[in-house]
Amino acid sequence: MFSLKKTHASIAFLIIVLGMYVSFAYLIPSETALVKINNVEFSQEKALVQLKEISQKEHYVGAPAHKEVRDYVANALEKLGLEVEIQQQLGINKRWHSATQTQNIIAKIKGSSSNKSLLLLAHYDSNPHSSLGASDTGSGVVTILEGIRVYLETHQTPKNDIIILFSDAEEIGLNGADAFVNHHPWAKNVGLVLNFEARGSGGPSYMLLETNGGNSKLITAFIKANPKYPVANSLMYSIYKMLPNDTDLTVFREDANINGFNFAFIDDHFDYHTAQDSYERLDRNTLKHQATYLMPLLNYFSNTDLSQLNSKDDLVYFTLPFVKMISYPFAWVTPLTMIAFLLFLLLCLFGLMRGRLTLKGIGIGFIPLFSALFIAIIVAIFGWKLLLIIHPQYNDILHGFTYNGYDYIAGFVALSFAITYFIYNKFKKFSSVDLSIAPLFLWLFINVMIAIYLKGSGFFIIPVYFALCGLAITLFTKDKAKNNVLAHSLLALPLLLIFAPLVKMFPVGLGLKNLFISAFFVVLMMGLLVPVLAKFRTKHNLVFLGFAISVLFFVKAALNSGYAIDRKKPNSILYVYDADAQKAYWSTYNHKIDPFTAQFLGKNPVKGGIDKKTVASKYATNQTWHTDAKLIDLKAPMITNIKDSIVANANTYHFIITPQRTVNRIELIANTNLHFISFSLNGVAFTKQKGDAYVIDTEKRKHLLSYYFTQPNESLTLEFALKDGESPDITLYEASYDLFTNPNFNITPRTDIMMPMPFVLNDAIVIKKQLNR
Repeated sequence: MFSLKKTHASIAFLIIVLGMYVSFAYLIPSETALVKINNVEFSQEKALVQLKEISQKEHYVGAPAHKEVRDYVANALEKLGLEVEIQQQLGINKRWHSATQTQNIIAKIKGSSSNKSLLLLAHYDSNPHSSLGASDTGSGVVTILEGIRVYLETHQTPKNDIIILFSDAEEIGLNGADAFVNHHPWAKNVGLVLNFEARGSGGPSYMLLETNGGNSKLITAFIKANPKYPVANSLMYSIYKMLPNDTDLTVFREDANINGFNFAFIDDHFDYHTAQDSYERLDRNTLKHQATYLMPLLNYFSNTDLSQLNSKDDLVYFTLPFVKMISYPFAWVTPLTMIAFLLFLLLCLFGLMRGRLTLKGIGIGFIPLFSALFIAIIVAIFGWKLLLIIHPQYNDILHGFTYNGYDYIAGFVALSFAITYFIYNKFKKFSSVDLSIAPLFLWLFINVMIAIYLKGSGFFIIPVYFALCGLAITLFTKDKAKNNVLAHSLLALPLLLIFAPLVKMFPVGLGLKNLFISAFFVVLMMGLLVPVLAKFRTKHNLVFLGFAISVLFFVKAALNSGYAIDRKKPNSILYVYDADAQKAYWSTYNHKIDPFTAQFLGKNPVKGGIDKKTVASKYATNQTWHTDAKLIDLKAPMITNIKDSIVANANTYHFIITPQRTVNRIELIANTNLHFISFSLNGVAFTKQKGDAYVIDTEKRKHLLSYYFTQPNESLTLEFALKDGESPDITLYEASYDLFTNPNFNITPRTDIMMPMPFVLNDAIVIKKQLNR
């Protein structure tokens, strides 16, 4: 009997391990997976040839290589027999106050009917000023190019028009999308958008849909299209709808009420927007994963009535290996929770009546559960804070995800496992059945909150039903000594398959400061696994193993905490010339001065930035150090005040700003609270957002405008009206990315283990000047 129990426990352990493995292995296609339509195969090799070509140089808006990439992509479409249009249009993002002259690449495959069009979307610009843009989103461009080649070789005539849009200026404010949606005639007939994006250079591609209504018809159609490796859940969908989103697809949804699907990968987040976003670092299987979405969806939606995808209803959905996607209505969430709670109460009552459960044991069961939750979460929160103190260089990785981030995830997950198992082991004299009640109650309580506040997480009830089945098996088994560990381990598979990937996804996508979410999920999952884990006779060994694995990963992370050629150190430097004060400064965003920044800042830089304001950055990053610099001969922009007047209780102004040198961008930042009744740039008006009293209200945001130049000799014409009594107190920042080529400076270049810091203005000469009345 002992041998049989031991064998059952060993098999159960293998089932758990296998479930964990499958939960990750099935997220992404293998190297040998085939992707095709009607026996015409998607060639990853052809896509990679194109990717290598377009990611050789930085090709941000205004860069010399920007035109080269545009011409190459347009040529590739023409070689497929398509007529190509380059849409030239001022694109304005009225939410983020960015603008530029965009050059979208557009083509169309004509359909046989007058139905709504299917639009395939990826942006072709890279992030200023150093990203090569291979993953973000050269990968999307070449996926669509190769997908269209395959589709055309099937010689199908689609029912719907297929529009191919390679948008410009996504990285600086979704401006190309604005130009197409609000100014191109084809936009009015678009019924659905498939947008390919990236926030890293590897890992599975997640599907996130955007709609102003419900998702039910979109999800139903997605399931019918039958992509082979879908990775998605309605938790991400619900959270995504609550957050300010920033993909090209958002413009389609907000400005034109057009539905769409985003497909984006986030692993290796440390490459995002950096010089390391290269052809070599893109995960080949990730590229194939994008193709496994595009091909079936292109084939399906090119022949489906896209006017029938709007809905008021939402579905809960999630994906499972082999099963693919499962969905059911939001309306089921509350009844499923109520039924589960009723079954839980009935089983508890039955267990108490049969003497298989005790009130004391049930009550005691909450102690290890909440102790483990509290300790694991606290250790994760303050453990990461401690690591930032030990390794201050991590603060310079603005993504919040370090090169050794996966080691930290593994380390904290193993530590949370060991903490939880150690605490539960202290309560081994109590029945595992008693101890399993508290975790079930917590899961049910979470599901009650979900039913009230976040129905998109309704799939959290799925493992609860399987756990209730396990509890029923235990309670209804006559022989108390009967070993049900195999049944419990099999019933735990849905838990592992659905939730194990989330343990990794949250800190990768949201940054390592969110490791506590992983710790929370580990304890939550282990709570439902109590009936299995309690049967292992080597509990002390497993606790030791958890701690040992944790230590090994922390040591590995420490050994790889430095920088190398494939783990480059981000650093930053700006030369800022205050034209009004006739002073100049060196400034950096780095927390830790290194040899590169030290050549500018010297031994005794001043803490903080030049002033409290800063040019726009993705994470509102402030400058950290500055020092005085020598003045060089720089021509400040010419600011011409054409007129100002008072009309209908408003002060109106008209300025022309003309750079006197080659520049890349101009930013305007308000110094005081200003309320703009109207605002136009080069004759194009900013419009009010829904519910806003003013076009721009700087009580909410001081940043007025970022304009990116695409050619020399451009000038800006600003016309605006302010609330009566207000006058423009605005600082202008004019930036050029030519610090390293300016003959006035003798700069020692970065070493091979360094790169420009992303998300901030960098390697630039900045002229600061007041724009006053």
